[in-house]
Amino acid sequence: MLTYPNIDPIAVSLGPLKVHWYGLMYLVGFACAWWVGRARARRPGSDWQEREVDDLIFYGMMGLLLGARIGYVIFYNLPPLIEDPLTLFRVWEGGMSFHGGLLGVLIAMWLFGRSRGKGFFRVTDFLVPLAPLGLCAGRIGNFINGELWGGPSGLPWAMRVPCLRVPELCERVGADPASVYSVPVHPSQLYEACLEGLVLFSILWLFTSRPRPTMAASGVFLLCYGVFRVCVELVRMPDIQLGYLAFDWVTMGQLLSLPMILFGAGLLGFAYREAGKGG
Repeated sequence: MLTYPNIDPIAVSLGPLKVHWYGLMYLVGFACAWWVGRARARRPGSDWQEREVDDLIFYGMMGLLLGARIGYVIFYNLPPLIEDPLTLFRVWEGGMSFHGGLLGVLIAMWLFGRSRGKGFFRVTDFLVPLAPLGLCAGRIGNFINGELWGGPSGLPWAMRVPCLRVPELCERVGADPASVYSVPVHPSQLYEACLEGLVLFSILWLFTSRPRPTMAASGVFLLCYGVFRVCVELVRMPDIQLGYLAFDWVTMGQLLSLPMILFGAGLLGFAYREAGKGG
């Protein structure tokens, strides 16, 4: 078994100013997306300009941050929002949702495409290979924060987490919060960093290395992310305020990922069907 390194979530502290690793991971994610996007724009035959990538990342950044926050309070924390709408603005209390961020990015990409005269799926097909490295960075940020843990595990890489750092985790897995460590649990943040980040990036980078029908890359992203997320949710503990939605294993993350799988598969099939008609 491994022991969680108990990393201080604050990277830099200068008097009242505190810079958290989680925030820095967002910057790393956007920087990776910008670098990968410019590399794609330089490919032979690309109809994208490097300067367009700069604007694309800005639109995506705004859509992600706004959508992720709004999505979290709607999908995972709705009762407090109804009771006090100002909850939406208490970002220092934490709470960001990937699925909300995805919706925000989609709206931002529609606005970007409209302003540049580019079709929506032309924009999203270019964007999706840029996203996974950012997702990887975000999940590493979750790991540093000591949040989104999986359930108890007997696997060799399961981690014991200091109860002083995360007392609610120890309580949820049946350990005494006064004990030194929790029982070993799945480091589900690292599973997601690997699957939704590195593996998904590799799939999309290879897939888009050759010309593909419009909508195909977007479909692959939605399909693969949805499948990976559903799989990890099988070992990741649900949000404490929601718990399991059904059968003691269905989570909100799975419920929100199911439409992604269906829509992604539909996009992929439609893209190749239309390409076949054109041929």
